[in-house]
Amino acid sequence: MFPTIDFPLIEHALTRPAGWIDLALVIACFALGWFVDRRVRLKADAAHDVIRVGAGGVNRLIFPLLTLVLLVIASVLYQRYRTPFFLALALPAVVALAVIRLFVYALRGVFPRASWLATSERAVSFAVWGLLLLYFLGILHDIAADLDALVIPIAKSHVSVLDIGKAVLVVLLTLAITLWISGFIEGRLMRAEQLDSSLRALAAKAVRAVLLILAVLIALNAVGIDLTLLSVFGGALGVGIGLGLQKLASNYIAGFTILLDRSIRLGDMITVDNRFGVVSKVTARYVVVRSLDGVEAVVPNETLVTTTVLNHSYSTREIRIGVPIQVSYGSDLELALRLMEGAALAEARVLKAPNPPAAFVIRFADSGVDLELGFWINDPENGQANLRSAVYLAVWRAFQAHGIDIPFPQREVRIVGGVPAAADAAGTVGERTTAAATMPKG
Repeated sequence: MFPTIDFPLIEHALTRPAGWIDLALVIACFALGWFVDRRVRLKADAAHDVIRVGAGGVNRLIFPLLTLVLLVIASVLYQRYRTPFFLALALPAVVALAVIRLFVYALRGVFPRASWLATSERAVSFAVWGLLLLYFLGILHDIAADLDALVIPIAKSHVSVLDIGKAVLVVLLTLAITLWISGFIEGRLMRAEQLDSSLRALAAKAVRAVLLILAVLIALNAVGIDLTLLSVFGGALGVGIGLGLQKLASNYIAGFTILLDRSIRLGDMITVDNRFGVVSKVTARYVVVRSLDGVEAVVPNETLVTTTVLNHSYSTREIRIGVPIQVSYGSDLELALRLMEGAALAEARVLKAPNPPAAFVIRFADSGVDLELGFWINDPENGQANLRSAVYLAVWRAFQAHGIDIPFPQREVRIVGGVPAAADAAGTVGERTTAAATMPKG
C-alpha cells in the first residue's frame, strides 16, 4: 500500500540524512530514466522503424516504465536499511504517468487521425493526476465510501454510484484495448499483399466486429449484468431492423456481399449513376468513388448491388480510347491514317502491344471524311482528358506539317437554270421576303 502525504512526516524526513538519501534516490531515478529516454529516442528517430507498431508510441512509454523499474529496484535495495518514504511516494506518480501515456498511445493506434486526441490526453491526465492527488491527501477513500453509499434504485435492485462508475470505466477500458488490438490486426491484414484487397477488407471488418462483440460481452459480464437480458434486446433490435432500419441493414448486407464476391475492389474504375471514378474506399455501408476532378461520391452499397455498374477494370485495367478526327476530301487518307497512328505511338502511356494504335475510316460526312484513332492504356486512373489533348495536339502538328486539312462546316449553293442580273435577283429576293413576311399565318 502506498503512503499518503503527511506533511509533518515529510518535514521530519528532511531533517535526517536518511530522508535526503531517499529523496536523492528518487531524483537519480528520474534523471537516469530521462537520460536513457533521450538517448533511445535519438536512436529510434534515426532508425525510423525500431518497432513496427510505432517508435513514437514506444518513446512515450520508455521514460515512465524505465523510471518505474529503477524506483522499484531502489526501493527494494533501500528498505534493507531504512523504510523508504519518498520512493514510496514517487511510485504511484510514475505509475499514473505510465497509465496516461499507455492509454493515449492505445487511442492513437485506434484513431490515428483524430484531432480530439490532444484534448482527450489532457482530460485523462487531469483525471488521473486528480485521483492521485486525492489519494495522497487521504480523502479518496472517503469519497469512494460516500459514492458507494449513494444508491440508485433500478427495477428491483439497487446500484451505487461507485459501481456505475466502475462499470463505465471497465467498459471504456475494454473497448479501448479491443479497438487497439483490432486496429493492429487490421493493419497486419491490410499489408498482406498475397490476399486480394476485397478479402483483406472483409477479414479486417469481420475481425473488428467479432472483437467488439466479445469486448461488450466481457465488459457486461465483468460489471455483473445478466447476459440473458440481451435476448430481449436482440428481439427488439430485430423488430427495429424490420421496420425502421431496413435500408441501413440492406446496405450492410450488400457491403459484405460486394466484399465476398469481389465484384468491386479498391482501385477499380467504375461508372455508376453516371459517375465515373476510382473506388478509393470500401466500407460496410458505402463505397467512395473519386472522380478524376477530385470530387468524391458516397454511393450506398445497395445501389451497387441492385443497379448496373460498369467496371472498367474488372478483369483487366486496359481500356480503349477512341479519338474522332475529320479531314477534308482532298486529303491523302492513307497518309492521314499513318500520321494519326504515329502520333498515338509517340505517347508513353499508349500501349504498343498486344493492341497497337490503329486508325480507321468511319464514314464520308457532309464536310469531310470521318476518321477514328483507337488506342489502349492500362492506367485510366491517371486521366483520359490529358491524354486525348496530347494526342489531338500531336495529330494537329503532323497534319500541319504534311498539308492535311481539317475542314469546317460549309455549304455549296448552285442555281440551276439562267442566272438573272444581280439587281433583278436582289429585287426578286426582296419581294419574296416581303411577301412572306406580310402573308397572314394559318
